[in-house]
Amino acid sequence: MSLSIRPSWRHGVTAVVFLGGACALAACGDQPKAGEGPYADLVAEFVPKIEKELGLPYKTPPRVERRTRDEVAKFVRKQLESERGRAQVAGQEAVYRLLGQIPDTLQLTVLLQKLLEEQIVGYYDPATKVLYVVDGAPEALIKQTVSHELVHALQDQYVAIDSIQNRTEDSDRQVAAQAVLEGQAVLMQLRIDPNAGPMLKMPGGWDRIRDMIRDGSVGMPVFASAPRTVREGLLFPYLGGADFVRRFIEQRPEKELLTDLPTSTKQILNDAAYFTPTAAERDNAVTVTLPAPTTGTVFFTNTLGEFETRLTLVQHLKNDEVARRAAGGVDGDRFAVIRTPGGDALVWASVWDSAVDAADFLDAMGDAARRRYELGRQDAPAGATVRRYDVPANPKRGGARTVTLSLEQVRGKPVVLYMDLPAGLSAPVDKSRITLDGPASGR
Repeated sequence: MSLSIRPSWRHGVTAVVFLGGACALAACGDQPKAGEGPYADLVAEFVPKIEKELGLPYKTPPRVERRTRDEVAKFVRKQLESERGRAQVAGQEAVYRLLGQIPDTLQLTVLLQKLLEEQIVGYYDPATKVLYVVDGAPEALIKQTVSHELVHALQDQYVAIDSIQNRTEDSDRQVAAQAVLEGQAVLMQLRIDPNAGPMLKMPGGWDRIRDMIRDGSVGMPVFASAPRTVREGLLFPYLGGADFVRRFIEQRPEKELLTDLPTSTKQILNDAAYFTPTAAERDNAVTVTLPAPTTGTVFFTNTLGEFETRLTLVQHLKNDEVARRAAGGVDGDRFAVIRTPGGDALVWASVWDSAVDAADFLDAMGDAARRRYELGRQDAPAGATVRRYDVPANPKRGGARTVTLSLEQVRGKPVVLYMDLPAGLSAPVDKSRITLDGPASGR
């Protein structure tokens, strides 16, 4: 079982397919009309099946065009090397290094280039309204890719995919929306597949398919050797998204899915956060705003949300259940990588559903920081609301650093402030100026 892995990156480098112009891959010229050209037979076969399953008609079937693998590789490289692409990847690389999720020597741009070249079989580009298929792929994989990407073409006629993918200032919300789009396409790809469709309807069928998809990723050497946070981040929209969409269509008509998108990965992961009697009762994320730094300049800022908070914890705790429990009460967050003369600093403020949730995260993240820097165990007094770790200089990690965690109160909500700073640097933000916009008390 394989998936058409879409060339996207959850913190804004949707660049690789969504930022291109109509003539990005080849010279402009006469274009085939909708329903004509390469793979027209597959389009004609799949379009009515998709319309019937989703209960939505295509306004216009997309064009299909072929591209060589070299043409796609050049296009991917161009987007990653664009000013916007470079800024997004550099920012993501910086925060991942500060959280210890990738090695300091790893170049994320190079890895993404290799990953996307390894994975791309085809993709739908909402900018050109064209479904591109890479030459030379196996026939079975082409069928899966065309059926998957045709779903994206239909989605694009009812919701602006490019505007969702370009919402780079709030990654958590962006990933949630992407998960719906990819999850729905995964399930449709399977439902209309004559082999996978019957399995999907069997008890435990989806669980078996999901395991097959994960196992199949081992066959992609670049993907299999990538850091866990990269692998899981690429898989989540497909597998986590499909899990959510399955639960959605058990409760509501599928055609309503695109008109009522979840707004956070918390809503993707937890039924109680999204499936409420009314939309007003949902657990919507609080918007956290960090003040301008008192020293240095902001290099990159974004959100992690529940999904990436889990990944951050499990990276060092090596315990999925503990990470899931400790991240489960997050109610919004914002981080900033601050560039200072002494090195990069990370400031991360997360707001929590309850004081208990905040205390659990404080303990878990403190333990993760200790393990990340290979420090001895430091037992804090019961009820302590501050953790501090002094990290000595290390030839592999660089200069000495100071890590602090503190439990604060902002507008009646518990906030955990995590800072990883070059040693000797004073707190680069005034915690009293952190603001929240959203529900100020527990639900």
